[in-house]
Amino acid sequence: MSGFGDFSGGGGSMSSEDSAQLEMQAFIEAENQKAAIQAAISKLTETCWDKCVGKPGARLSGGEQECISNCAERFLDTSQFVMQRMAKLSVDGNH
Repeated sequence: MSGFGDFSGGGGSMSSEDSAQLEMQAFIEAENQKAAIQAAISKLTETCWDKCVGKPGARLSGGEQECISNCAERFLDTSQFVMQRMAKLSVDGNH
């Protein structure tokens, strides 16, 4: 039988070790998702800052604020498009 370990005892109940392992896997997956989001935000910030802010001052100009906003929107739209495309290719590849 393949899966997350063997179920022991009657009735299909999981052992506390199996339960702890599943909980740890869920925790690791959540932490990986947080790290991916933080990396994307960092990349977005770096990309848009470099593109829009020529000379840092005490405040951003209106043009810099608008540029950063537009840059962030394009970055997020592009990221969403790529993720949807990859998901579609993955689903199509499994057929």
